[in-house]
Amino acid sequence: MAKKNVQTLKSVTIRFAGDSGDGMQLTGSQFTNDTAILGYDLTTLPDYPAEIRAPAGTLFGVSGFQIQFSGQPVHTPGDSPDVLIAMNPAALKVNLKILKDNGIIIVNRDAFQARNLELAGYKSNPLEDESLTGFQVFPVDITTLTKEALKDSSLSVKEKDRAKNFFALGILYWLFTRSMDSTMEWIKQKFKNDPEYMDANIKALNAGYSYALSTELFATSFHVEKAQKKPGKYRNVTGNEALTLGLITAAKKADKELFLGSYPITPASEILHELSKYKNYNVKTFQAEDEIAGIGAAVGASYAGAFGATTTSGPGMALKTEFMGLAIILEIPLIIINVQRGGPSTGLPTKTEQADLLQAVYGRNGEAPMPVIAASSPADCFQTVFEAAQVAFKYTTPIIVLSDGYLANGSEPWWIPPIDSLPEIKVEYAKDPDSFKPYKRNPETLARMLALPGTPGLEHHVGGLEKNESGNVSYDSENHDLMIRLRAEKIKRINDFVKMPELVGPEKGDLLVVSWGSTYGVVRTAIEQLLDENKSVAGYHLRWINPLPKKLGEIIHNYKNVLVPEINLGQLIKILRSEYLVDAKGFNKVRGLPLNIKELRQAILDILKG
Repeated sequence: MAKKNVQTLKSVTIRFAGDSGDGMQLTGSQFTNDTAILGYDLTTLPDYPAEIRAPAGTLFGVSGFQIQFSGQPVHTPGDSPDVLIAMNPAALKVNLKILKDNGIIIVNRDAFQARNLELAGYKSNPLEDESLTGFQVFPVDITTLTKEALKDSSLSVKEKDRAKNFFALGILYWLFTRSMDSTMEWIKQKFKNDPEYMDANIKALNAGYSYALSTELFATSFHVEKAQKKPGKYRNVTGNEALTLGLITAAKKADKELFLGSYPITPASEILHELSKYKNYNVKTFQAEDEIAGIGAAVGASYAGAFGATTTSGPGMALKTEFMGLAIILEIPLIIINVQRGGPSTGLPTKTEQADLLQAVYGRNGEAPMPVIAASSPADCFQTVFEAAQVAFKYTTPIIVLSDGYLANGSEPWWIPPIDSLPEIKVEYAKDPDSFKPYKRNPETLARMLALPGTPGLEHHVGGLEKNESGNVSYDSENHDLMIRLRAEKIKRINDFVKMPELVGPEKGDLLVVSWGSTYGVVRTAIEQLLDENKSVAGYHLRWINPLPKKLGEIIHNYKNVLVPEINLGQLIKILRSEYLVDAKGFNKVRGLPLNIKELRQAILDILKG
């Protein structure tokens, strides 16, 4: 074998693409887990087809998985892949437009047959017509070579074919100078009861690695320096997993039984699935018959003294609003998680979007203010829901936690905080019947006095009708005005408890970029790049949308221009314009994907140029 070169890179973005049956999500997940174990910083973007079981070989049936990893901090899954693994013509066609110039394309040449080319809309074979000039193209007979490696296996032809994703993964492990040990161990555990499948997948993985090592097709492999991380325990975590762990941890810190009332809906269903595994942590999960029953049960559990939570996406939020109003007027702790997706209606259920913000802030009847907090990254979902729980119990209020499809399914390394470093969540209940009044308030937080049902002497009315301090139904107009204002003021006072955002960049300048939710990574990356270029730009990321930070109005007016990037047609910008009378500009893309750093940079530069 000829000696091959090793090239060192600062960061790499890889995209796996093929039909849903090609195992691209599994392949990407295994590469990600190995990357995390090796100590790299990373961010991923699983990209599922919007249609369940879309026809094989079609453009809309392409499933993708993208990962960016580096020895430096990584905030996004990357704009443009350096490497594309395309298992069929459709995967190539869909992703070619985002591949970097001179990027590496590894294609399964076996799939480039007349039928597949036709389904992908190719009139000629791109591997033969020079249309891929400008890229490094490596055609590999992945299907044929996988079957050859498994020729002694008793598996069927179809079953052997399914192992080709591990052959492709073996090529990647050689290309990026990786050990295959972690994936080998995973295969052994996954298929320990199916030795034939275990043997086939291990053989396919080894065959792919050996092919890349021995063939003259690949003359260079690549090495990325590992990240220098602070000491501690880490694990790779998706946003939905982090939300799950955050709910459990908060319940334990509050010394509460966790009750989740939920109805399955993409992309929030995984939280229900994950929580159902933790019964030994005093967790109860209830899969309700519909969205309304899910939140109704959670409201009941919270009123009865449990830690009540419910999960959903945009369409489910629409159905839950009546019970949200009940939770607001009852003033009880409740966590409502909305994992946003493409809408309206069913829309693009597997794609990401930020279009439920106005629904979260305003989408209820009557004056019904509710705190709204948004996670910024997959790992941040843990801290976000934990902080939401602190607020819910301290201020006796339901609270909306916003995630989205990108955060829910994407992953990154998570530094696991020592349990002792997390604060206890204090929950106080009334005990003295003589002084008990259900709507008597804490003078600092305006939280009302809670009482556990069944406590002797603390019987009181509940329901959706307006009450007075004693808990009796009140139709008095002045009392209603008072209670409306108290509930609104209580939400404002949350600012006295939460940490204010950090301003990245100069305190005054030409442009302030205000971000929220999953736009954090793209905005942070663009701002850091432009600050290195001495541009007069700063970034301010909103964790809390309601209430808005106290000093936001003052900060906004220290800049000549304000830009608000969102994966919607402009929702936060409406709030900022009305609240601060600022002529903010929007950067809005609604493509079912995270924002693009290059496009955002250009928008910022255009504003700076006037």
